[in-house]
Amino acid sequence: MTPKKFDYYAPTSINEALQLLEEKEESKVLAGGQSLLALMKLRLAAPAALVDITKLQGLSYIKEEKGYLAIGALTVHDLIEHDEIIASKFPILVDAATKIGDQQIRNRGTIGGSACHADPAADLPTALTALNASFVLRGRNGERIVPATDFFVDLFMTSIGHDEILTEIRLSNLPPMSGTAYIKHSRREGDFAIVSTGVVCTMGQQNVCKDVKIALGAVGPKPLRATASEEYLKGKTLDEKTIAEAAEKGVEGADPPSDIHGSREYRLDMIKVFIRRTTKLALSRVK
Repeated sequence: MTPKKFDYYAPTSINEALQLLEEKEESKVLAGGQSLLALMKLRLAAPAALVDITKLQGLSYIKEEKGYLAIGALTVHDLIEHDEIIASKFPILVDAATKIGDQQIRNRGTIGGSACHADPAADLPTALTALNASFVLRGRNGERIVPATDFFVDLFMTSIGHDEILTEIRLSNLPPMSGTAYIKHSRREGDFAIVSTGVVCTMGQQNVCKDVKIALGAVGPKPLRATASEEYLKGKTLDEKTIAEAAEKGVEGADPPSDIHGSREYRLDMIKVFIRRTTKLALSRVK
C-alpha cells in the first residue's frame, strides 16, 4: 500500500521546525523514518504533514558531560552499537542496538525516533527505562527535561507535546561497581520482542545489592519497571536462589497480550526466565 497524501517540510533550524509543528496541527516529526513510514504505508498513521528534521545540524552526537552522557536525538543505532564510551559505561545500549532489525535499519533509525515512537516491544525504550534516562524536549518557550518514568505514557504515546522536539537523551553516570545488560526474546533475530529485559545493578561489599533497576518490554502498554523484583533484591546477597526468588515477583504489574507470537501465560513465564538471565549477565559486568 501507499501512504495518504501529505505535505512535506525540511526545515534547516530547530526554530523553523518548531514553528512548522505549531502551525500544522496534524503534522508529525520525521527522523529516520524506520517506524513512521512503515505505519503510513499501511495507513495505520496518516499525518497531514511531515516535518523532516534530518537536516538539522548538531543533533547527532555522543559526548560526556559533567555527571552524565549526552546522546543527540538523531544519533543512529549503528553509532550507538559501535561507540567506545557507550560500550564501556552503558553496555546495555550496545546490547539493545545490536538487536534492532538489520544493518540497513540500524544505519537509518535514530535513538530519538525509537524513543518517540514508544513501541513497548522495541529495544531502546526498555533499555532507556532501565537506565532511568532523561529526555530533553525543546519547544517554542524553551526546554524541559522529563525522566523515563514520565516520558513513556502509553501504547505509542509519550509526554512530548505536539509542538515539541526531542533533542537529547541524558544518562547519569553509574556508581562504581555497576553492571548493565539487556536481553530480548524473539522468534528470529531482529524481530520485535516477545519479552525483553533490561537490568542496571550496583553492588556493595560482599556481593550485596545496593541498587537495581529492572525494566520489562513487550509485556504492557509501555516499558515497565519490575519494582517488586527490585525491592526484593536490594540489600541482599545476589546468589542463584535470591535472583530466582526475585524473578518470580517480576510478573507483578505486568499485563502481556496474547498474540501469534505467544500467549499471555507464555510471556508471564518468560518474564521470570529473562529477569534471571539478564540479572546474571549484568552481575558478570560489574566493575
